[in-house]
Amino acid sequence: MAESDQIGVVEPLRGTRRRRKPRDERRPKHQPRYHVILWNDDDHTYDYVTTMMQQLFGYPREMGRQIAKEVDTQGRAIVLTTTKEHAELKRDQIHAFGKDGEIDDCKGSMWATIEPVPGE
Repeated sequence: MAESDQIGVVEPLRGTRRRRKPRDERRPKHQPRYHVILWNDDDHTYDYVTTMMQQLFGYPREMGRQIAKEVDTQGRAIVLTTTKEHAELKRDQIHAFGKDGEIDDCKGSMWATIEPVPGE
């Protein structure tokens, strides 16, 4: 059987070369990053925020306390920076976390938003 008669044999075209993309175009595209921002209110305790940070984000208790303090003193805190889809998930989990059991008049979960990281 002649070489050209074999099934599945593909010979390269002569005189053609694949051009390589410039180094910049070969790198994977960087996904824009988003901040998850927790907003202050008067309906939630430090313990509530600390517990939420532990359960939703896996943060150690001390980091949860630091975030609670920042929210209380600054009015907001960035609790995570990640991809848009992950940020949306974490924001929604904060909204669904529920009432603070230590506050009798607590109306529900805390409020969180996402926003793009500036300059990305």
